[in-house]
Amino acid sequence: MKVTWDAIDAATWDAHNARTGAALQQDWAYGACMKTLGVHVLRAWVTRDGAPVALAQFIVRYFAGQLASMALCSLGPVWLAPVTAKEKERIYQTLKKTIPLNKLRIVLFTPAEEAGADLGLSPWRKVMTGQSSVMLDITKSLPDLRTGLDKRWRHRLGGAENSDLTIHRVGTNPGQYRWLLDADMQQREQRGLSGLPLQFFDLYSQSRQQPSKNMLTIRADIGRDRVAGMLFLIHGEAATYQVGWTSDVGRDQHAHNLILWHGIQELQARGVRVLDLGGVNTIRSAGIARFKMSTGGKVVTYAGSYF
Repeated sequence: MKVTWDAIDAATWDAHNARTGAALQQDWAYGACMKTLGVHVLRAWVTRDGAPVALAQFIVRYFAGQLASMALCSLGPVWLAPVTAKEKERIYQTLKKTIPLNKLRIVLFTPAEEAGADLGLSPWRKVMTGQSSVMLDITKSLPDLRTGLDKRWRHRLGGAENSDLTIHRVGTNPGQYRWLLDADMQQREQRGLSGLPLQFFDLYSQSRQQPSKNMLTIRADIGRDRVAGMLFLIHGEAATYQVGWTSDVGRDQHAHNLILWHGIQELQARGVRVLDLGGVNTIRSAGIARFKMSTGGKVVTYAGSYF
C-alpha cells in the first residue's frame, strides 16, 4: 500500500469518488469550501500496486499555537476497490503514520460503515459511539418508492398532493435560498443545535461549473406565503438532506412529505442514486426521526469514532 498526500487534483478525486455514493464530508468541494473558511484540509490517495484503493479527506484543527493538532476523517476513508479487514488495518496505520502533521497529533476516523469483523479497526481504540442515519436508495422506480413508504407517510403525501400547496424549485443564487437558511438559523438557536455556517452554502453552490449539480432547494407555498422548504447538497451520485424548515401551516398540510417526494424526483433526474436523509435521534427529535424512517430508507448505525 502506498499513501500520497495532496498529490491529485479535483477532477481525479471526483472521478473516483462520485460513483461510490460517499458522504458529503469526503467530497472534494466540501474540503475546498472548508479551506476557504480557514480550515486546514488534508487529502490522502491510497494505491495498491499502482491501482487506486481508497481516498480520505481530513479536517484538521490546531491547538497551542499549532504545536498540537487533531485530524478527523469523517465518514471515510472511501473504498474504491474491495479490501480485506487486514488491508484496511494497514491503510489506517499508514494514514496515521504518514499524515503530514507535527508529532503532537491525534488522528480520528469515523468510517461510513457499521461495526463488524470487516471494519479493520480495533474496538479497543473506539472513543465515541456512532450516529445513525437513514439512507434511501432512489434508483428504484417511483411506483416502487411510493409502495415502500410507510402507510401513514403515503397517506399524508396524498393529502398534500390534493391540498392548496404549490411546489417550486428554487434557483442557486444566494438571494433565492437565503430565506430558508435564515429560518434554519432561527431553528438552531431555539433548539440549541449546530450546523454548517451560512457562508458554506454560498461557496458550495458555486463549487462546480454547474450549480444545479451542487445544490437543490425546493419551496412549498400556499398562495403567496412560503410555508416550507428543503435544501439538498449533491455530491457525485449521492445527495444529503441538509436543511429543512416548515411553518405551522406547512406542518398541518404535510408540506415536507410533498417537498421530499418532489426532491427525490429532481435528484433522480440529476443522476443521484442514494439520498442521505441525515441523522436520527428517537429521543430528542422523535418526530423528525419517524418522518425519515417512514420513507422506506435503511437505518444505518455507523461504527463510531476511532483513534
